Amino acid sequence: MSDQHWQRRQDAFIASLAAQPVLLVVRPQPPDLNPDQGVRPLFRLLEPLHAAGLRHVEVAWSDHPGWMAFMSDLRRHCPGFWLGAASVVSQQALEQIQALELPYAMAPVWNPELQRYARQNGQLLVPGVFSPSEVMQAICAGYRVVKLFPAVDVGPRYWGRLRAPLGSLPFVIAAGGLALKDVSAWLSCGHGAVALGRSAIRADGVDPALFDWLERLPSSP
Repeated sequence: MSDQHWQRRQDAFIASLAAQPVLLVVRPQPPDLNPDQGVRPLFRLLEPLHAAGLRHVEVAWSDHPGWMAFMSDLRRHCPGFWLGAASVVSQQALEQIQALELPYAMAPVWNPELQRYARQNGQLLVPGVFSPSEVMQAICAGYRVVKLFPAVDVGPRYWGRLRAPLGSLPFVIAAGGLALKDVSAWLSCGHGAVALGRSAIRADGVDPALFDWLERLPSSP
């Protein structure tokens, strides 16, 4: 695929995140990947969020043989999700993501070799960056969207401090250790979106505050 296709994928993802700047990251458990009589417990949590208008869901990649079936079923049950893969650190993961035709995936680190492989295949693998050097490498490689990880370790003002030495910065997704209560502060400090994980989907179910947040969003086309 052409580099233009890869750039278009970045632009489309950024536009979608600008409209709804929260991503939910979930990790399927064995009952989800080996469903008993077709029942996947995680679906019981995700389907109400889909109905409430949540747009972006990342599913942590796993080398479990049931992961691809889980993704296919989730897309069928919740077609409104902009569905991607999280925790991608291998070519095997990228091959499965390509077979599923997912629009994006997320890496926790900056891995130039893996990024080259993804880009050659037209895949959008959003790189995880942390240091100023990694941010600069991503900029020089043409990335318009990156993930700051682990964001909780540097705080919401860190990204803004990089503007003076580095200049114009990419659209950034803050990820790692953040909760819904943190979203406003991180967005106001210049982050484009915030990724939520265990804080949003707990052992007792979905945090009700997430439904409240979705209700307050302006209607999007």
